[in-house]
Amino acid sequence: MIARRALVLLPLLVLGGCATLDDLWSSVSKGGEAKAIPLNERPVHDPLDPNIFVVDAAGQTVVGEPQVVFTREEDTLSDLARTYGLGYDEIIAANPGVDPWLPGEGATILLPTQYVLPNVAQRGVILNIATKRLFYFPAAAEGEPQQVQTYPIGIGRVGWETPLGETTVVAKAKDPHWWVPASVRREHAEMGDPLPSVVPPGPDNPLGHRVLKLDMPGYLIHGTNTPYGVGMRVSHGCVRLYPENIEVLYTLVDVGEDVTIINEPYQFGQRDGMLFFEAHVPLEDDAIPADERLAQIVDAQVDSNGQPLNDHLRDYISELTTDPRGLPVGVVGYDPAEYMARARVVHNIVEDDPNAPTLAEVREMMEEVEAELAAEVDEIR
Repeated sequence: MIARRALVLLPLLVLGGCATLDDLWSSVSKGGEAKAIPLNERPVHDPLDPNIFVVDAAGQTVVGEPQVVFTREEDTLSDLARTYGLGYDEIIAANPGVDPWLPGEGATILLPTQYVLPNVAQRGVILNIATKRLFYFPAAAEGEPQQVQTYPIGIGRVGWETPLGETTVVAKAKDPHWWVPASVRREHAEMGDPLPSVVPPGPDNPLGHRVLKLDMPGYLIHGTNTPYGVGMRVSHGCVRLYPENIEVLYTLVDVGEDVTIINEPYQFGQRDGMLFFEAHVPLEDDAIPADERLAQIVDAQVDSNGQPLNDHLRDYISELTTDPRGLPVGVVGYDPAEYMARARVVHNIVEDDPNAPTLAEVREMMEEVEAELAAEVDEIR
């Protein structure tokens, strides 16, 4: 069951001062370049599979489609994110100005369920920590199209960064014990929350019920007992997935599987002859300046004629990075509203959870988490 009052980490990560979804939609409905049927007049579809997509054309590097859902009274953005295969930061970035606690009855929520695939060899497990997503490319049978499975991930917070590079899965475990690193025990002791040296399997184990151990000492891909942190920077460097997602991935990934970890906030993709650009907010502690990253990827990109991008395209792409939404936007045409013009309206399938915590309980805990995260961000400024 998906909690309609799931725990969420909120105010620190809301993008303030941005245009709202209504602003984006109004540029379409008032006669922008993208011609679209108003959302309330479109047919309502079943939602896409939240995790499984097919690469059915040579050179295709964009999968999925944008979706829109209308909220019910007690839906939260965290509920919607988990239901539709998204992480918390993803849905917040795509819906600036929306109250993530209680959007209200009938609010229009954009589901950013279209993705640019990582620009590395499409094999095994690929983690892009900048976009906070995992991509898994199972071996395709001869004559069959390539399938890709993608899941939101929680990554290492400031000071506990998830490492980059190529590695492999060296072990797997169900219902693992957590051998708490000394550094983590020291941190918790300083906060007045001492931990034992070993945490047994069970509801208090932050590794959840499944673990993939990497050939990077101390680093794991695992489940979690706090699913609200998926899609955020909240771990001690490990990669966490929703419990239901790690259950699936665990059955698919064998010992020896390749794992590639990258940090790419800006990505180009191709689909049906169209060039897309996807921009995310770079990590606060990224060693490479954002303008340098952008220049590198733009300089390497060519248009459909094999020519370097012209100044108009460069300026448009640069503009998209000033307010990153994490949305693959069509580059040719200079019309940011085209994303909403092609979004499909889908049924709201969020389910009730009678055991979910109350809103007051969530707020109290999140005030403590917000203060901790704010202090860590201040340290790097």
